[in-house]
Amino acid sequence: MSYFKVLGLKEEPFSTSPDPDFFYESQEHHAALIRLMVSIRLKRGLSIILGDVGTGKTTLSRKFFQRLNIYDNTIFHMILDPGYGTEELFLDSLIRTFKIEIKKTSPSILDFKEAIKDYLFKTAVEEKKTVVLLIDEAQKLNALSLELLRVLLNYETNEYKLLQLVFMGQLELLPRLREMKNLWDRISLKYVLNPLDEQETKELVDFRLKKAGYHSGPAFFTDEAMREIYEHTQGYPRRIAILCHDALTALVIKSTVVVDVNIVRELIAKEVI
Repeated sequence: MSYFKVLGLKEEPFSTSPDPDFFYESQEHHAALIRLMVSIRLKRGLSIILGDVGTGKTTLSRKFFQRLNIYDNTIFHMILDPGYGTEELFLDSLIRTFKIEIKKTSPSILDFKEAIKDYLFKTAVEEKKTVVLLIDEAQKLNALSLELLRVLLNYETNEYKLLQLVFMGQLELLPRLREMKNLWDRISLKYVLNPLDEQETKELVDFRLKKAGYHSGPAFFTDEAMREIYEHTQGYPRRIAILCHDALTALVIKSTVVVDVNIVRELIAKEVI
C-alpha cells in the first residue's frame, strides 16, 4: 500500500510531476499566469517566463494549457526539449509539432519554412485561430533556432502576430536574448519567477494535502518542522515537494503521527534531497 493511503489520503500530495491540479498559485505564479493569458489573448507575439530550477515553470506551463483549453479558437502546441543541433532538425520538429503535411519526398529547408508560413497564415488568418507555441527548457535553444523563431514572429497582419510564442526557461537565457537586439525588441512580456516566502511555503503544503484528500484532523507537520522545511528549501516548490514526500514516508515508517523538526533534520542530514 502506498504511504499516502496509510495516511488516509486519496492521492500522492507531493509528486514532482507537473500536475496542474496540484499547482499552487502563489502571488507571483498567479501574476505570471494572468499576464501570460492577457498577452496571448491580445496576440502580442513573444512572452518569456524565466526562473531557477524548481521554481514551478513546467507546472505553470501545464496550468497555462489547462486555462487555454477552454477557448475553442486556440490551438496549443508544446516543445518540451528544444535542444536541436541543426536548423533542419529544429524545422522538422516544428513541422511535426504543427502536424503539417509535406508532399515532397525530400523537402529542403526552404520547403519547411514555406510550409510553416503557409500553415500560420491559413490557421491564424483564414481560420481565425490563435496559434500558441510554448517551448519549455528554452535555455536549450541555440542561436540558429532563436533566429528561426524571430523570423516566424515577423509573420503578422496589421493587428496581430500570427504565432504566439512562449519561452519557459532558466535565467541563463536572459543575457543571450539581450544580445539578440532584433529578438529582444519583440518580447511583449518578460517575467521572472522567484521562490516562495515562508507563509507561501506553508500554504503550498496545506493546498497539496487538501487536494490529495486531507480535510480535517491533526496537522501532519508541526510549525517548527514547516519552518525547517522552508529554511532548507528556500521556498523552491520542487525542493519542498521532495522533502515533504520524504517526511511523510518517514512518518509511516516510524509509525508516528506527526512530522516534527527532528524528522526533517534527520532527512536533511542524510542528504535525502
